[in-house]
Amino acid sequence: MPNIKSAKKRVLIIEKKTAQNKAIKSRISTFAKKFKAAVAEKDLAKAEELYREVSSLMDSAASDNVIHANSANRKKAHYAKMLESIKEAK
Repeated sequence: MPNIKSAKKRVLIIEKKTAQNKAIKSRISTFAKKFKAAVAEKDLAKAEELYREVSSLMDSAASDNVIHANSANRKKAHYAKMLESIKEAK
């Protein structure tokens, strides 16, 4: 437990930022699951809409340093490949 005033303040700030980051990551995860479900159902319109949403969320999180930029780009590329696979199937 911190004794110095500035250290106590940092603990509060870190807890707040941790909660914000967790909420952002959870939102990304939720949309990624919905996207994967749409791809599994081969619902092209829904998958394209969810892809735009999840890629936007990842870009936003990467710009805020919630997730690493390379990780966001790698996942977006993977999801784009999944989307292309259902486009080719139709």
